[in-house]
Amino acid sequence: MEFFDPKLFLKMLSDGVKLDYESYAAVIAHRSSDPFKLLIMTILSQNTNDRNAIKAYNNLSSKFNVDAKTLSNIPIETLSELIKPAGMNVKRAVKIIELSRIICEHYDGDLNNILNLPCDEARRALMLLPGVGAKTADVILLFTGKCPTFPVDTHITRVSKRLGIVSANADYEEIRGVWMKMYRASDYLRLHLLLIALGRQFCTARNPRHDACPVKVMCGFWRSIKS
Repeated sequence: MEFFDPKLFLKMLSDGVKLDYESYAAVIAHRSSDPFKLLIMTILSQNTNDRNAIKAYNNLSSKFNVDAKTLSNIPIETLSELIKPAGMNVKRAVKIIELSRIICEHYDGDLNNILNLPCDEARRALMLLPGVGAKTADVILLFTGKCPTFPVDTHITRVSKRLGIVSANADYEEIRGVWMKMYRASDYLRLHLLLIALGRQFCTARNPRHDACPVKVMCGFWRSIKS
């Protein structure tokens, strides 16, 4: 990809994409400096938009303390109703209660007992929790500043494939690895948020806004349809 310059791409992205921090569920949850709250918000944001996740989290936090001990003892019907805006609420409630019990029983109710492990061990331990896959684990590790990693969501997957920096059938770990190799760890968080914003504002799943896209000159997809 001779037309893709990582340094210039990040500058063009920073100059051309607006970041609305209030629209990111993980950013809002991280302000509490409590990794467990971030974990719950991230689980609520799975397979839904951040607006729904934020509403569900606010419903929950208005009624209960969001900590492992409290959520491990909450009735499933109560939790399910509170997080309904996020969708799949019964399934999510079961996972949240189960992972809260595991954190209480095995980590003294403190997620930092996982996060303080070496990065690879922490990532593996997080991914053993119910409802926690690679993306959720990477969000927790990146936003808490515990480990240099790069979460990949649906927007970043779409953007990465359209840019042409990965193949059309690239999986999560391949996409994650490509971005991590191209940039410094200190850039990961900002780049992660900017790529999501690019996907939301310009590189949409349907009818991408090529005319206004600030990085189109580095996009393999745009070059292919332009020629």
